[in-house]
Amino acid sequence: MAKPTLNNSFLLLFFIFTISVSLFYVESSHYEAEELSWLDEKDDEVIMVQSKHNSLRSCDFTSGKWFYDQSYPLYDSSCPYLTTAVTCQKNGRPDSDYEKWRWKPQGCSIPRFDALDFLGRMRGKRIMLVGDSIMRNQWESLVCLVQSVIPVARKTVTYDGPSMAFHALDFEASVEFSWAPLLVELKKGGNKRILHLDLIEENAKYWKGVDVLVFDSAHWWTHSEKYSSWDFLMDGNRIFRNLNPMVAYQKGLLTWAKWVDLNLDPRKTRVIFRSMSPRHNRENGWKCYNQREPLGYASHPYVPEQLQVLKGVLRRMRFPVYLQDITTISALRRDGHPSIYARAMGQEEKQHLRDYNSDCSHWCLPGVPDIWNEMLSALL
Repeated sequence: MAKPTLNNSFLLLFFIFTISVSLFYVESSHYEAEELSWLDEKDDEVIMVQSKHNSLRSCDFTSGKWFYDQSYPLYDSSCPYLTTAVTCQKNGRPDSDYEKWRWKPQGCSIPRFDALDFLGRMRGKRIMLVGDSIMRNQWESLVCLVQSVIPVARKTVTYDGPSMAFHALDFEASVEFSWAPLLVELKKGGNKRILHLDLIEENAKYWKGVDVLVFDSAHWWTHSEKYSSWDFLMDGNRIFRNLNPMVAYQKGLLTWAKWVDLNLDPRKTRVIFRSMSPRHNRENGWKCYNQREPLGYASHPYVPEQLQVLKGVLRRMRFPVYLQDITTISALRRDGHPSIYARAMGQEEKQHLRDYNSDCSHWCLPGVPDIWNEMLSALL
């Protein structure tokens, strides 16, 4: 009779163990559903949301041509919110045609920027551009596009940590910029710089409560080792001295995507991700020097690796993020960069131009970013 008793005891213990594991699994599953549900890939739902979002905008902005328009630019380089590095006319650039080209999509048109209309639609709202110095480039453009219709006493700029905001007081609207070139957190550890691929809150706390968020992150991920922004990368407890830049970029974007999915409400916040601004840096930056007009077409459309990674991440998101693709159209505009005119030069310096850096990454203003903002206004 002892043997059956042993079997019964074993079955009882097995039953208790099974129930305990089940309860632990339910509790763990509840936690994962809350914290990790954004990774649950339900492709049909994602496609449906994105298709519905995109169907509101039938215009393909990426296919078209640059047209010379004598009525442009919409402001001049005396705009007080421009930094010296982008005021190419003030810095001695001899030509100005780069200011007069507008983008005409095939089969549709982008409305000319109307400052009063834009401010009317942004009344009582905050729009924030988040990213690197090229996003700052775009922010200065947007501020210059709207500021001329506002009396001097009714506009101001405020600063908060890595963010700055232009306020149109009568509209109770703000056009803001927040510095976060990698989106995720770059911290100091002793005398070393550590990029935390899984941390974002120190940057993201400035993004909360904003009505329209426009993101950009690409260039800082692919700097050469000599100019790298970090010494080490961390993902959880794992430390990397070297990591494939596109793998690191994807990990950083996934952290951003998780934050957006868990913290933003699409009924209250619009999110746009602006694609990579192309660089014309071949020949040590002299590829854009002395260029006077756009390329007519691209024999090989410019599709950087970063854009492919970005599209893959956006497809996995539940939050409907709109991808504003400016890469293709801007790749035709090697004439639009400051080159050597990122600062004023004396006559002596002009005799030795090759001794100076040629900036083929940022953009002269007025110029190409104004067209990005006309597109942005149309999207909104």
